[in-house]
Amino acid sequence: QVQLVESGGGLVQPGGSLRLSCAAPTSIFRIDYMGWYRQAPGNARELVAAMPTGGSTNYADSVKGRFTISRDNAKNMVYLQMNSLKPEDTAVYYCNARIKTSIFRPIDDYWGQGTQVTVSS
Repeated sequence: QVQLVESGGGLVQPGGSLRLSCAAPTSIFRIDYMGWYRQAPGNARELVAAMPTGGSTNYADSVKGRFTISRDNAKNMVYLQMNSLKPEDTAVYYCNARIKTSIFRPIDDYWGQGTQVTVSS
């Protein structure tokens, strides 16, 4: 069973910063993709930032220039640096990864448990 473990959420004032982290197990065959999604109350889950292995990063228009996704491939970790936070960034943030756990298994989609980010004064 693959678990993605997230950390770094919390309460921050508008204009502030937070850094989210997500760790995938190191004992897996390959990670093809890691990204961050978010879901605000009453809204559908939406892509925030994506970073395919060996590919280009992709950001939602609403976070371009403020959020930065990065990966540490040696540790199987993905980060989301969030700057200039706005109240509308308030949501539960989910880590997502497409992982091939072994050479004998297909690629599967995995999700973290979610971490709450609240931007409020």
